[in-house]
Amino acid sequence: MTEDTAEKARFFAHPLALIDSDEIGDRTRVWAFAHVLKGARVGSDCNIGEHAFIEGGATLGNNVTVKNGVSVWTRVTVEDNCFLGPHCVFTNDMNPRAYIKKGPETLLPTLVKANSTIGANAVIVCGNTIGRFALVGAGSVVIRDVPEYATVVGNPARQVGWICECAAKLPMTASAAVGATCTCSECHAEFVRVPSGLLRR
Repeated sequence: MTEDTAEKARFFAHPLALIDSDEIGDRTRVWAFAHVLKGARVGSDCNIGEHAFIEGGATLGNNVTVKNGVSVWTRVTVEDNCFLGPHCVFTNDMNPRAYIKKGPETLLPTLVKANSTIGANAVIVCGNTIGRFALVGAGSVVIRDVPEYATVVGNPARQVGWICECAAKLPMTASAAVGATCTCSECHAEFVRVPSGLLRR
């Protein structure tokens, strides 16, 4: 086995996948017609579905699920354990023109924090942060930051509640005041409302 073959054997790449990056973690799987460009960073134990596109300058943490048809562009960072639903959309330019070529430094970053979920066909407008354990509903259009543990839906996305780490709906209103508390009815985890969203106690 050559050194190059041994390096590729650390992760699975379908024969019809295009892998240009040399920064792909152990046990990651890249399926047919997916394309990972040079300069993209992909962590360990990720699953990148068919027709996904990971651009140079994009970063995926460990154990990230990228479902079919998702494009992750330059300056998008997705932390560990996130789920990107089928055909969800990221952007990185608020005012694109085909005839104006921009460098990466002029593009707006997007951060998807650890353990969050983005539903199918959701749109994440650049320059925003999706908080830890947040849930963006299918088809939503996110135009502002999403608090930690928040559930948002609609166009534009609005908060409709809170979600536990175990994926159960939490018994707290979206407008709960800082200092309010609640307990998950499923796993009994306890949370307190803080300015950034919820904090597990």
